[in-house]
Amino acid sequence: MIDPQREWQRVRETFQKIWGYPDFRPPQDEIIRSLLNGFDTLIVMPTGGGKSICFQLPALLQNGLTIVISPLVALMENQVQELKERNLPAALIHSQLPKYLRKQTLKAIAAQKLRLLYLSPETLLSVPVWEKISQPNIKINGLILDEAHCLVQWGDTFRPAYRRLGAVRSSLLKHKPDAKIAIAAFTATADPTAQKIITNTLQLKQPKTFLLSPYRQNLHLKVKTVWTPKGRRQQTLKYIEKRKRQTGLIYVRSRRESEELEEWLSSLKYQTAAYHAGLIDTQRRKIENDWLEGKIKFVICTSAFGMGINKPNVRWVVHFHSPLLLSEYLQEIGRGGRDGKIADTLTLISEPTGLLNPEDKQRNQFFISKLQKQYQKAEAIAKKIPDRGDLNSITEQFKDGKIALALLHSVGQLEWIDPFNYRRNNNKDSSSFAKLNSIQQRFIQETTRFLHTRTCRWQFLLNAFGFTEDAKDFQCGHCDNCRSKGRRQK
Repeated sequence: MIDPQREWQRVRETFQKIWGYPDFRPPQDEIIRSLLNGFDTLIVMPTGGGKSICFQLPALLQNGLTIVISPLVALMENQVQELKERNLPAALIHSQLPKYLRKQTLKAIAAQKLRLLYLSPETLLSVPVWEKISQPNIKINGLILDEAHCLVQWGDTFRPAYRRLGAVRSSLLKHKPDAKIAIAAFTATADPTAQKIITNTLQLKQPKTFLLSPYRQNLHLKVKTVWTPKGRRQQTLKYIEKRKRQTGLIYVRSRRESEELEEWLSSLKYQTAAYHAGLIDTQRRKIENDWLEGKIKFVICTSAFGMGINKPNVRWVVHFHSPLLLSEYLQEIGRGGRDGKIADTLTLISEPTGLLNPEDKQRNQFFISKLQKQYQKAEAIAKKIPDRGDLNSITEQFKDGKIALALLHSVGQLEWIDPFNYRRNNNKDSSSFAKLNSIQQRFIQETTRFLHTRTCRWQFLLNAFGFTEDAKDFQCGHCDNCRSKGRRQK
């Protein structure tokens, strides 16, 4: 009979040996116990809270494979590189990987030499990988969805493969009837609505839930109104001039804007770089490494940068444009101050009328219009697709077939029999897409309310993400609104 106390001592000793920390940070130990016991688990933990250790350690302690589903190549490479430096059996497969390395990894899976395998949703559901992991002799202990908020933000229209992940476990179990595969979802940002979407989409079974407040005392929040596009640049320049020797990030909303701002600041002799999804792999890796090594102090980037990249001494984060969603905002400011020291954040917003500086309103309207067109296309396709079918035939027939199927799944009109075959249900409510559009607009309106609130900004965020008890009478004392209130009282 296994002695639970002795077994847990082995877990702690392995943790200390690999990572060198004296003990776990709460609630890491409880999350690790949940995963080792094979429970489905939902974890919402602030950035820098040590999420990756919570699933890496259980994976290393078990025989068999744990599959980590991750949204970005940079995030996968960062984690796998750290594991390999510790001589741990981890690997990754992504679309940019050379063929010979892909073959090596597939062979390692077949030989059961790996404990951790990092894949994007699209790679997981590609034919070569799916055929390999479906083989009855390949033991799979668990599926980890890292950065699970991406399922909510991207699953409907940008990365529809996320919507098929709920069918993965049941399909694998058909090939491995004696197996037990647990699913765990990790994120730093999920309000109650997002938690429900993640739970339902992944088909989590009575999940153990760990919800930690997103509040971080060392993150100081500030929002500043600018009256002209020129004023936006001037405020940014003024801000970074005071922080020349500090590491930071500037977030923008498009590739073009990142390149234009980089060109302007480079002309003023600032060493920086523009980072976006349009760069080739080698360019992205170089910028990431230059920033991590301190060769450049700040990067001008879209949301494609920073997720999971562990740089502890980021002292400031600027949102050159106002964020669209609060979840994006919280993720991006969370890249600051991971060492526990103070980090300042600044968000620049257009004047509220939009008459003198309509930039923010135009961007939001563009996004809403784009979503509406996608919903309209999906609705048109939905009328034409059969009640049962397979993904390949639909995508061959319709250009936006994958998105249409993802949206039908999102509004409850379709279920995935397995990750590649679907069936429609009797719920064919024609107003469903309009409701989805309305929900998205409410999310955007909530961000606008946050940017213009006069209450404590952290109190607003706590309420927005479902921590209403923590938010009662809460005053952080260090956001721009709390400081302004303190000055008025004096």
